[in-house]
Amino acid sequence: MAGFAPQDSDAAPVPGARLLVVAARFNAGVVGLLRKGALAAIERLGASATVIEVPGALEIATAAAIALEAAEKAGAPYDGVVALGCVIRGETYHFEIVSNESSRALTDLSVSQRLPLGNGILTVENEIQAIERADPRHGDKGADAALAALSLIRLKRSLA
Repeated sequence: MAGFAPQDSDAAPVPGARLLVVAARFNAGVVGLLRKGALAAIERLGASATVIEVPGALEIATAAAIALEAAEKAGAPYDGVVALGCVIRGETYHFEIVSNESSRALTDLSVSQRLPLGNGILTVENEIQAIERADPRHGDKGADAALAALSLIRLKRSLA
């Protein structure tokens, strides 16, 4: 996940960009902080967002693919996607599966569809790390994910 300073050229406005934000409900408090940061960044850069929710991180890529196809068919395609979720290590191998497979699915979707995507799925050891990274007053990784997607939208527009 990228990090951005306020003076970054990657933080320049992207007027009219339409983003799909897919947020997991699992670890809702942390994801709520990610969502707050992402939506603030999207608005600040002149873009708009539609938010959909899914049960957890593994469902994000599938929901994004479904929503992208529906928007395309409706004649209102999205310019990019922001994925928001939080996977906290537990006592089993499940952490690795969810972390790795959610990331792989998002990368596959992004590359296969040439889709600007910001991956804001946190993979952390504990809730304290999650909150530090998600809180807009600290790590603001939701904003970073939105800025990454918007940076790729800006690049795609410049090359079109």
